[in-house]
Amino acid sequence: MSKQYGDENLKVFSLNSNAGLAEEIAKVIGVQLGQCSVTRFSDGEIQINIEESIRGCDVFVIQSTSAPVNEHIMELLIMIDALKRASAKTISIVMPYYGYARQDRKARAREPITAKLVANLLETAGANRVITLDLHAPQIQGFFDIPIDHLVGVPILGEYFKSKNLEDIVVVSPDHGGVTRARKLAERLKAPIAIIDKRRPRPNVAEVMNIVGNIEGKTAILIDDMIDTAGTITLAANALVENGATDVYACCTHPVLSGPAIERIQNSKIKELVVTNSISLPEEKKIEKLIQLSVAPLIGEAIIRVHEDLSVSTLFD
Repeated sequence: MSKQYGDENLKVFSLNSNAGLAEEIAKVIGVQLGQCSVTRFSDGEIQINIEESIRGCDVFVIQSTSAPVNEHIMELLIMIDALKRASAKTISIVMPYYGYARQDRKARAREPITAKLVANLLETAGANRVITLDLHAPQIQGFFDIPIDHLVGVPILGEYFKSKNLEDIVVVSPDHGGVTRARKLAERLKAPIAIIDKRRPRPNVAEVMNIVGNIEGKTAILIDDMIDTAGTITLAANALVENGATDVYACCTHPVLSGPAIERIQNSKIKELVVTNSISLPEEKKIEKLIQLSVAPLIGEAIIRVHEDLSVSTLFD
């Protein structure tokens, strides 16, 4: 018999981006997912109907803004408006993957800062809090004027690699921006780190330059926050093997895996790609090399702690 959470004022709803993860989270908490329907008018407009009373409740909505990102953001905004108008006490958005996070600054003239625009949209719609996981850039937290709980995936990935009992490990960051993340994993595995010095001539195109650190004869673990087209990670893996690494594993929190990603990973020197289920993957992307770990226990615990006004900071370690 599954456990039951005692407080009826806690409601958890799922939209369409990651129903499997939402069901797991509800099971961890011990609640039934809230009843709502998401339908489309013939012209594609989204209609949402909440099919139970949520008056005076703390409501948590689970929705990754993964592909199709604009559909999923619009679903979420309409859901927030529906909840607000149905007199929810608080509306917390659980966003395991925050879409548009890479557009977090003006890199060139006349560029938008779309990560900030998404934050504005969520707040304007009526969200009271956001729970998210491994933002592409931590400063996105500052784009919100409401509380944001920024959970991390490194402990989940670290536990998996510990259980494999690999020998002579080096943790590798595929670029300078990911050094902090690599160091956190390295501390958990009591391993040194290395850095790949690369430059990016244009978006989604990476060019490996030099490897900083000793990787010869070692088992390399590449870590990133997300893998999109897999150009960076496969180039890095191949460069590590060419420079003397014996085996290469790769891991990330968000498996975006768009375009040629799966084919590139299949044909690369990567022995195993370890990801979380922050993004729902279709069956054709679940290749033998890919291991998917669940973030449901972490997010479920965060939801309970937020609802019960307990500290969430212990989950950041």
